Order: sequence, then structure tokens, then C-alpha cells
Amino acid sequence: MQRTRTTTRRWRRAVLVLTAVLSASLAGTLTPATAAPGSAADAKTLVEQTGAQLSQLDEQIHQAEAVVAQQQQAATDAAAQAAAAQAAVDAYGPQLQAIAKSGISGSTSSRLAAFLTSESAGDLVDQMTTLDMIASHVQGVISAVAAAQAQADAAQATADQAAAQAQASLAQLQQQQAQLQQQADQYQADYQRLSAAEQTQVNAALAGPSLGAPDADVIVSGVASDVIATAIRTALAQVGKPYVFGASGPNGFDCSGLTSFAYAAAGISLPHSSAAQSRLGIAVSRSDLQPGDLVYFYSPVSHVGLYIGNGMMVHARTYGQPVAVTSVDLGGYAGARRIVTGG
Repeated sequence: MQRTRTTTRRWRRAVLVLTAVLSASLAGTLTPATAAPGSAADAKTLVEQTGAQLSQLDEQIHQAEAVVAQQQQAATDAAAQAAAAQAAVDAYGPQLQAIAKSGISGSTSSRLAAFLTSESAGDLVDQMTTLDMIASHVQGVISAVAAAQAQADAAQATADQAAAQAQASLAQLQQQQAQLQQQADQYQADYQRLSAAEQTQVNAALAGPSLGAPDADVIVSGVASDVIATAIRTALAQVGKPYVFGASGPNGFDCSGLTSFAYAAAGISLPHSSAAQSRLGIAVSRSDLQPGDLVYFYSPVSHVGLYIGNGMMVHARTYGQPVAVTSVDLGGYAGARRIVTGG
């Protein structure tokens, strides 16, 4: 029973922690801009601000998705524990049936029968002793069944709670995603109303001016690691494909979707989250950047790209903008991580 209570408390703590993280990730993040621009310059500024906000919201939803996945796994694990606990109860079935059929329970009637049928005082003592042993065994079985049933009930309650919490979090996440899509649609509508020159300025402000995609063979010629070479080739092959929130290829990408897609081609799994990717590997300074390093932006982190050398990176930039090669020296640069070392 102590193990049951400990397990139940552990699952409940896990659910509470995950719920707190999810709530912190989502609360207050989807307040759309409502101020009407008073001029073309104001409109451009508003679009820039909204684009930056969308990048942050994308990352917050990625983190919330990770929390929901953990909650769903917790629910699955708890259900497995509940099933195992119930199986332990069911295993006592044959013993309980045998006890019921024998009618032996150490009752007064059994003791009276022993008294009436015993042939001597010694025989009576022997029968009474046997009945006491049987009664003790029966009581032990019944106590064990009761303990196992209590454990099964507690495990099932925990599983039900975890499943309900995961479902509630998933519903909340889906609602937030729908709100984000509405805001993204409005952003793109506002963007399309800008002049070509203003759109270029917005692009440069949010994600840097596009550079000509370099020859992948030239880029990887000095790269010793086959893993890094494959990741760079894969990322460069996606240039021109659209930005799609939550997508990790092959027809569209968001920022962490592109970097995870590139490294997956090289056999390395990365989480679909720019913040999570910014905690991988080892930190490297701007002056020590090498091709294959992940470069990330803003605080908290909400954007990531793949450094390819010569001050350039390839990244899925933002809503309405395709995968492109740009300078790594953008506003909001926050650091870099090297996840592959050596050859």
C-alpha cells in the first residue's frame, strides 16, 4: 500500500507540474493587435511587430505541444499500471473460488464439527490447530486481495485523472492553434496590402534580406563531418519552400521544423522547438561559428536557423516568407550551439 500511495502521489505531482507549464506557456500569449495604422509607415511597423509576435507564439505552441505529449504519455503509463494492478487482483480468482467451494473459513460451525467428530483430546487439538492454520491462510488471502484491489482502484483513478488532464490540455492547445491561425491570416492580409518596397523592408527587419543560395558542393567542400554535410545539403535543398507553421517538411517548414528535418536526414533527431534546440550540444561564440551550428534568436528563444559558413545561415523565416539564405547577423541574435563535434 505504501508503494501504491507513493506511485499515486508521483503521478499527481507530474500532472500538476505539466499543467502549470502548459498554463504558463499559453496564458496571455494570443492577444491580437487591434490598433489601426494611421499611415503607411505605421502599417509597416505594425506588420513587423505582428510578425515578431507570431514567431514567439509559434514557439510557445511548440512547447505546449511537447507538454501535451508528456501528459498523454503519462496517461498511457498510468493506464498500464492500472491494468497491471487489476491483473494482480484477477490472479487471486482461483484461490477465492477454492475457498468458496470448500466452505472452510474458520467459523464456529467448523470448530463444532471438529469437536463432534474428534476421537480423542489429541485429535481435537490437531483438528483445531489445522482449522486455525486454514483460517489464517484464508484471512491472508482475503487481506492480500483487498490490498491489491485498493492498489488497482488507486491506479485506475490516477489513470483517469491523467487521461482527463491530457484531453483538456489538448483541447486548449487546439483552441490556441486556431486563434494563432486567425492572427497569422490577418498578418498575411496586412502584409499583402503593403507596397513592394515596404514588404522588402518588413522582410529585412524580420528575417534579413535574402541572399543567393550558394552551391552546396562549395559549402560542404571544407566540412569534415558527413553528418554536417548531409544536414547542410538537405537544408539548402529546401530553399524556396513555403513557411508553414508546425511543418517539418517535406513541402513546407517552420524554423525548428527545417533544422530538425535537415539533421534527421543525417540520422540525428532534434526536438521540434527552437527553445529546446537552443539547449542542445555545446555553446559556441559568434566568432567561433562553424557550418552545421544551430543559431538561435530572441529572448526567450523563438527562432532558429542552420549556419552554413561565410556569415550565412539557411532558415525558415516567418509567415509568408519562404525558406531562404540570409546573413546570420540579424537583430535578436542570441547565441549558437554545436550539436555535432569532430569528424
